[in-house]
Amino acid sequence: MATATLSATQLLPLSLPKPSQKPRHAHFPFQSLNHSPRLFSSNGFVSNCSPIQALLNSTPITTEAGSEPEPFTLRQICQSHVPDHVLCKMEELGFVVPTPVQRQALPTLFSGRDCILHAQTGSGKTLTYLLLVFSIVNARRSAVQALIVVPTRELGMQVTKVARMLATKPKEGELEQKSCTVMALLDGGMLMRHKSWLKAEPPTIVVATIGSLCQMLEKHMIKLEAMRVLVIDEVDFMFSSKQVSSLRKLLTSYSSINTRQTVFASASIPQHKIFLDKCIQQKWTKNDTIHVHVNPVEPMPSCLHHRFVICLKNRRHETLLSLLQSDAPQSAIVFVGEQSEKSKKAGNASSATLLINFLKASYEGYSDILLLEEDMNFNSRAASLS
Repeated sequence: MATATLSATQLLPLSLPKPSQKPRHAHFPFQSLNHSPRLFSSNGFVSNCSPIQALLNSTPITTEAGSEPEPFTLRQICQSHVPDHVLCKMEELGFVVPTPVQRQALPTLFSGRDCILHAQTGSGKTLTYLLLVFSIVNARRSAVQALIVVPTRELGMQVTKVARMLATKPKEGELEQKSCTVMALLDGGMLMRHKSWLKAEPPTIVVATIGSLCQMLEKHMIKLEAMRVLVIDEVDFMFSSKQVSSLRKLLTSYSSINTRQTVFASASIPQHKIFLDKCIQQKWTKNDTIHVHVNPVEPMPSCLHHRFVICLKNRRHETLLSLLQSDAPQSAIVFVGEQSEKSKKAGNASSATLLINFLKASYEGYSDILLLEEDMNFNSRAASLS
């Protein structure tokens, strides 16, 4: 028995023909991803309309008599906190209607409270904490004021891309306002260039993997005295990884909860009540930390379609091919099983190589198939991901 989606450490991004219309969504997708409108939705319903149309088509939020109306747009929530040029760029990118996690968490974050953002994948957590960051940092000050720690280079590149788009310099007439600089301090061979950058003029925002960050901290190449907000993304993964000791050191030794606002974000936090208590006891967060838990009953979005296919082991490639042909996805990632040591010693081709060769020979719809492996160098991984 085998499943059509295979488990492993090797990824094969398939760049496939684009449909005639590109869907737009009011929630927070990374710009490099183009989702099928059949699978992803905005605020719980499938939508193929623009963010403004989604706003007009949505059901109005009702309030009790005599109470203030609930903010209906992201701008209304962020108006008095986030610089206007960031809000304009946010709307230009299509982020107009707040998702549930943004509606619930942003007022708490803007009040200065530490927060654990606990919401499913695709809920808008990344934009939530980026808006907080831009509400706090001062672009005129040359110092690292915000640090976003991510578990992988790929996530780091995505977060950096969105942060830089939001930080884009204002249009003519506001050019005297300096824009925030965003550094991607990720694992790879670019640390020498980063050292020069940090020495010349420290960036306002740093997006970093814990390994590269600690390497810089240990060599005193980066200073966190001016850091005002610390975000740990995918915090459940970070605390279960081999880097947990470095993460604890960052939270307690390299910075203090008294001088920063701390935000933990994750789609899944097992035993979240115990985790919240531990955060306070270990002084990773302040005592009044808020746990924002969106859709606690539904761990995954209802708009996602999950399927599995039972087939013979020697028919997995053909089964995958039939799924690609029937679904005709705009893009796809295939996870491939890691090659065993016995197979390597026998000189056999890897599972990824066999699959690539099969798809190139059998799948007429592909325009490019690229390999993405853990042990590839930074530039090769970035090129494949792009």
